[in-house]
Amino acid sequence: MARIGYARVSTIDQDLDGQVARLTAEGCGVIRAEKASGASREGRGELAIILAFLRPGDEIVVTRLDRLGRDTRDVLNLIHEAEQRGASVTVLDPHVSTRGEMGHVVLTVLGMVAQMERRFIKERQREGITRARAAGVYLGGKARLDHAGIRRMAGEGHGPTVIAKALNCSRMQVYRVLRERE
Repeated sequence: MARIGYARVSTIDQDLDGQVARLTAEGCGVIRAEKASGASREGRGELAIILAFLRPGDEIVVTRLDRLGRDTRDVLNLIHEAEQRGASVTVLDPHVSTRGEMGHVVLTVLGMVAQMERRFIKERQREGITRARAAGVYLGGKARLDHAGIRRMAGEGHGPTVIAKALNCSRMQVYRVLRERE
C-alpha cells in the first residue's frame, strides 16, 4: 500500500512547491507533479502514470479536488478508475476520502463546484477580453514563436527540422509559419 501524491498547476509560471511540501508532510512516499491544464486529461502524463501503476490498497492524495481536474465527469471517472484497481482517493482540503460512502457524495458535489468555478473563470476572461478590445487595449496572447526567426532561417536555406531544433518548436509550427507567408 502506497500513498501517492499528485500535484498539478495549470501554467508554467505557477509554483508546485506548496503542494509538494504538503503531500510530503502527509506521508506520500511517491509524488508526481506536473504543469498542465486541469480542463481535461490530455497532456497530463504524470496522472496517467499514477493510474497505470495503481495497485490494490494504494491511495492517491491531492491537496484540493481541483488538482485532479475541473470537469466533474472526468474527476468522477478518475475516482472510478482508481477504485476499479482497488485504490482510493483522498483530498486534503477539505479532508475527504473515497474510503467511506459519504466521501463519494462530498467528492461529487466538490467536483461540480470545481466545474462551475472553471466556467465562471472562462466567462470572466471572455468579458475582460471584450472590454479590453472595446477600449482598444487588447493585444492578444503572448507570442510563443519567433516568426521572424523562422522566416530568417528559412531564407538562409535551413530546413524545417534544423529550424525547429534551433528555435525549440515543432516542425509543424515551422511549416505553418512558412505557409502564412504564401
